Amino acid sequence: MDNRKVVIIGDGAVGSTTAYTLLLQDYVNEIVIIDLNKRKAEGDILDMKHGMPFVSPKIIKAGDYTDCKDAHVIIITAGVAQKEGETRLDLLKRNMRVFDSILENIKPYIDDTMVILVVTNPVDILSYYTYKKLGIDSSRVIGSGTVLDSARLRYSISEDAEIDPRNVHAYVIGEHGDSEVSAFSVANIAESPLLEYYSNEQEGNPRERLSKLHEEVKNAAYEIIDKKGATFYAIALSTAKIVETILNNQKSVLTVSTLIKNKFNNEIDDVYLSLPAIIGNKGIIKILSLNYSYDEVLKLIESAKTLKKQYKELNI
Repeated sequence: MDNRKVVIIGDGAVGSTTAYTLLLQDYVNEIVIIDLNKRKAEGDILDMKHGMPFVSPKIIKAGDYTDCKDAHVIIITAGVAQKEGETRLDLLKRNMRVFDSILENIKPYIDDTMVILVVTNPVDILSYYTYKKLGIDSSRVIGSGTVLDSARLRYSISEDAEIDPRNVHAYVIGEHGDSEVSAFSVANIAESPLLEYYSNEQEGNPRERLSKLHEEVKNAAYEIIDKKGATFYAIALSTAKIVETILNNQKSVLTVSTLIKNKFNNEIDDVYLSLPAIIGNKGIIKILSLNYSYDEVLKLIESAKTLKKQYKELNI
């Protein structure tokens, strides 16, 4: 196999679940976990090693930053938890300090083929911060963005319409957060435009039903966190899908967070957010221009303004 080495920085719930998800895949041949708590990382690696007879052969280890050398993908899941009474802005500032340390440590090992994948939230802001700090081409610094949100939307539509989610094609665009936009105008079920499908096949007001699904998707993480304290299974699967697309040079379309320049009559410029993009072995190949509705474009512009306001507050 060619170089299919993945380094995961951060061995919390998301990092360890991502490592386990990648362990099950045959498109990776080396996984390294880096964490300040190396003992915890060593324990997770040992636990996974005991399952090696059931998966394709690969190297797995708890390492340090020198192991970033020759990695194809570096995934950053590390971050600090919000303290009681702490504002979101203060949490962001603390996570930026965590990223300062991480980025300084990986910088000596970055080469022209490496892709940096940011998963830590708020993913759009931290992806932009990573791009600014590393100074490498934006195509090779991507965030997990709304890949998970889009999967949640496809699942919700499939449940509502009672159809296989693999036959539902839909995107959530914009911020991975409260200002995200469900792009129903470009969604379809088995090649039938979604609004047309709902008008012909489903009872009730299509727009009202889809608006309800959007709210469910937007608030899904809050519901999961309220019930179990954190989300990690689906984001690990989303991250693994992005890694698969990169390592196999699949040129798949995913709504990753990426740098948007001079889009929508220059209303969106120099901001990281999610739009459907073609992904290959060096990151972003092309951002697609789809025929969104006028209302969706307005909401997308507002989403971009929300993120730009936070850049200003953080002096990025």
